[in-house]
Amino acid sequence: MTLYQKLATRLREHIQHDFYKSGDKLPSVRQLAQEHGVSISTVQEAYRQLEQEQLVEARPKSGYFVCIPKKDNLPSISRPPQRPLEVSQWEEVLNMLMNRSGNKGVQLQHAMPDMKASTLKPLLKTLSDLTKQKPELGLGYSDVRGSKELRMQLCRLTVASGCQLHPDDIVVTSGCQEALSVCLRAVTEPGDIIAIESPSFYGSMQAIKAANLKAMEIPTHPETGISLEALELALDQWPIKAIFVTPTCNNPMGYNMPEEKKEQLYRLAQSYDIAIIEDDIYGDISYQFPRPKAIKAFDQDGRVLLCSSFSKSIAPGTRVGWIAPGRYRDKVTHIKYVSSSMCPVLPQLAIAKFIRIGSYAKHIRQMRQNYEQQRDHILNAIKIHFPSDTRVSFPVGGFILWVELHPSIDTMKLVERCREEGVNFAPGPLFSATGKYRNCFRLNFSEQNKEKREWAIKRLAAILQDSDTRIKHSAPETSVLI
Repeated sequence: MTLYQKLATRLREHIQHDFYKSGDKLPSVRQLAQEHGVSISTVQEAYRQLEQEQLVEARPKSGYFVCIPKKDNLPSISRPPQRPLEVSQWEEVLNMLMNRSGNKGVQLQHAMPDMKASTLKPLLKTLSDLTKQKPELGLGYSDVRGSKELRMQLCRLTVASGCQLHPDDIVVTSGCQEALSVCLRAVTEPGDIIAIESPSFYGSMQAIKAANLKAMEIPTHPETGISLEALELALDQWPIKAIFVTPTCNNPMGYNMPEEKKEQLYRLAQSYDIAIIEDDIYGDISYQFPRPKAIKAFDQDGRVLLCSSFSKSIAPGTRVGWIAPGRYRDKVTHIKYVSSSMCPVLPQLAIAKFIRIGSYAKHIRQMRQNYEQQRDHILNAIKIHFPSDTRVSFPVGGFILWVELHPSIDTMKLVERCREEGVNFAPGPLFSATGKYRNCFRLNFSEQNKEKREWAIKRLAAILQDSDTRIKHSAPETSVLI
């Protein structure tokens, strides 16, 4: 790297680690030149690079300041049906999962982490070594609860989220999807009602459908999460059996629910004596440091079933997830056993070592920085190229964001047109039990390089602005802010 690139990298890291916070004044050009022994022009070029990344801004006669993120175009909140409904949309979800357009183009529809990161090399080496040196470990049965070594390392990890767990408190699963499915069956019977955020991850919706449950969608704020007032009204009116939430780095909105609100949600569940299924799969890649507490951190009576996996922080192919099921441990263990018995051993042991030697922490630090930079880049591209009435979420962790277009746009039809042009995304109706959010979609910004991401946004914007391809649906959704 050149001198100005090295200086820009150093300043960028200070900003990302909150050494300089939003709105802070940065050192003067002359001060930095003296401190680092470089020319004034080198410092100016470093600041110019950070300006282009929208990390800093120059103010006339005042100097350089850390940019304050602008959130004035956040998505509005659609009003979900005020009654429990059966989940639909499976055919549409399957179509997207199979990706009938093939692998061509830019794949922005799946929530896939960056699996090319150099920080994953220690994990790959461990997997290779285990396969060569102890292949028999991958052939036999293991503890139905999962590898004890992995469960011990998970206990270490969850301290950062405010949880104090014992290895016996944890059940390992084949990814988070199995964890969520097992938990739903542990706390409900067919026909029961589950309260869930709106919009909500389509995998969660389909897990509810598979368990023959009904979804009660609750209005959700794009910055603070599920409306506790609306949830309490629903609890008063309907026999809701459990609350299903993703409060940290939410999918698809990307928000972190404030910790005081997480505790209030727990108290609300306690007062109605129902369970909370907490999906914390993105929690480790929150940009906030220290990482936010889980609702499980406030759990005093075991009613919170905490679910997570390494599918988003490492790679989905590891298929290593887990549950801290609290008072439901025995039932969860039984359902897990009859569902899929034991999980493969080698990935568990490899991840356990990856955590133990400190490589996971290093990997997570790098991913947080990368994803935050990629978020800022794609938000800037959307601001420049998309119609001015576009609303977009401001994720504070993870690598997905939610885009709301003009009510005249039907993204179920738009996605077909975009696939022909090599751009793929997840249309909004997949994130609702009844196919709402037809003018919304979810984008992933983790895998593709900067040039591909920008090309995809420009291409999508061009299709939107083409009057011949402008797509209308009959009834725009009404929206309400809460």
